[in-house]
Amino acid sequence: MEILIIVLKIIFGSFFSFAGIMHLIKPKIFNGFIPKIFPKKIVNIVIGLLELILGLGVFFSTTQEISALGILFLLIFLLPIHVWDATKIKPAIGSKKIAMVRIPFQFVLIYGAYLIYLNA
Repeated sequence: MEILIIVLKIIFGSFFSFAGIMHLIKPKIFNGFIPKIFPKKIVNIVIGLLELILGLGVFFSTTQEISALGILFLLIFLLPIHVWDATKIKPAIGSKKIAMVRIPFQFVLIYGAYLIYLNA
């Protein structure tokens, strides 16, 4: 179990740091996920910084617990966006099938963040 947690920390830290950077340097990739009522630039900056900070936080023992909890809450908060995206005629990224797969994958990510939180 200890090896699994170490691997999860590396995966989550890398994935969320990378996603955060991508929100900041290539925000147009994510614009399809952002409902039209929200300012895309601000949302990309806020989500990008959150993901980057939380992702980096997973790498440090002093911030792992709070970072994992932050990732868990962020994933739960963003879950409706993935459901909404799957209902669109043309999803933000990829096909309808990929959009549908992202929904259960979000629960796998939530569970992974929970495991990191429990073992921080």
